[in-house]
This record gives sequence, structure tokens and C-alpha cells, in this order.
Amino acid sequence: MLNFLWLFLILISTMCAIITNHIDQLALSIVNSAKTAFNIALGLGGIMTFWLGIMKIAEDAGLIKLLAKGIYPILKTLFPNIPKDHPAWGAMVMNISANMLGLASAATPFGLKAMDELEKINKNPGTATNAMCMFLTINTSSVQLIPASGIAFLAASGAASPQDIVITSILATTISSAVGVLFAYMEQKKQPGN
Repeated sequence: MLNFLWLFLILISTMCAIITNHIDQLALSIVNSAKTAFNIALGLGGIMTFWLGIMKIAEDAGLIKLLAKGIYPILKTLFPNIPKDHPAWGAMVMNISANMLGLASAATPFGLKAMDELEKINKNPGTATNAMCMFLTINTSSVQLIPASGIAFLAASGAASPQDIVITSILATTISSAVGVLFAYMEQKKQPGN
């Protein structure tokens, strides 16, 4: 569907340029936009490589495992139907910890593994359980302690102090996570035992 939308916009732009005799301006705009996109992508690549390297060092130093120990007690209250030693716990904790540190690429495999493990204890396979919905809510809202992607994008775009988004990102993602968890919890109370 999105491809059709883009095609429609391109065709309309081209037709308008032809009708108004502004083909040269359309061509110049395409070249300038491509140049700008390339410069932003090139800058983002370098900055993201730096931040991912820093995050990998933090991961190898055990920061994710330390964070995981801290969030496990909170998660236990949010997921009462998951058995204590179930493999889903490890994947869920690692996913949430990696997301908190801005390691989305490292978090994705853990998130997929967690959902796979949660499906194994699902009494109605193919239907999302309360635990699956809660995990998806937490994973999607994802409290960000280090918004590496946002900092990288702002730096690549020439922002004077891209690190200024750290505090606001922490606040915004904490509030969005709290609201998401609250609504998921309220929905769980309507359908207990799922």
C-alpha cells in the first residue's frame, strides 16, 4: 500500500512539473534531495558505528546483565503467570535491558525468542496471552536510558548539542511505558487467567 502512495506522489509531482513547465526545477530538486539524503546517511553511519561500539563494550562488560538483575523483580509482578525458571524470562529480561541501552539490533533476537517461549506455555496457541501483550507493550514503549539513534540522527543533521535529548527521552519513554503498562494491566484484569 505504501508503495502505491509513493508512486502516486511521484507521478503527481512529475505531471505538475510538466504542466507548469518546471521540469528543470524538479530535476534540480531531485538531485539536491539525493545529495542531502546521502550526507545525512553517511554521517549517521559513522555516529551509529561509534555508539554501537560503545554499547557493545557496555554489553561485554556486563552492564546488560547488571541491568537485568535490577529489573527482574519488577517484571515478576507484571508477569505472574510465567513459571519462575521458564526460558522466556532470560529472553525477556535481555530484550528489555538491551532496549534500555539503545541496542535495538541486539534486542530484536531476544524479543523474538521471548515470544517463541511465551507461545510454548500458551493454552490457546495462535492467540496472544496477557503475558505476550504486556511484553509487547513494554518492548514497544521501551524506556530509553541512552537514545543512541536519536543522538546520532541529530548529530548527523548538524545539531549543535544532540545530547540534549537524553533527559527528555528518558522522561518521555518512561511516561509512555508507564501508561502502556497501566493500560495493559487494566485490560488483563478484564480477562484474568489468559
